[in-house]
Amino acid sequence: MKERESVPNESARDSADSRLASISFADFQTLIYRMYYEKDVARGIDGTFMWLMEEVGELAAALRSGSQEEREAEFADVIAWLTTIANVAQIDLTQALRKKYGCGCPGCGQFICVCPNSGKP
Repeated sequence: MKERESVPNESARDSADSRLASISFADFQTLIYRMYYEKDVARGIDGTFMWLMEEVGELAAALRSGSQEEREAEFADVIAWLTTIANVAQIDLTQALRKKYGCGCPGCGQFICVCPNSGKP
């Protein structure tokens, strides 16, 4: 992970929409790190995992009966909490994604999966 940098509060809010218009996983992980790292480390992986599970439950409810806006918000929350755990565990998500999926499906090795429907993925 990158070293923690301070972000001026005033200008950061003003340009948030433009920054988030095309954010990479690496940029998002850095953003979450800057905003929450101290709190996340204090909470630890176990406590943070429980928050992630709560958000997964909220996503499940939104998928069953929520609006599109609620679904979007819950997907964002799940990704944010997963990213938080990665930060605490010192996992670079971009590197992990590239390593696992960068050469295709981990099961069959193809970029369009041909694995049997009965198993993962």
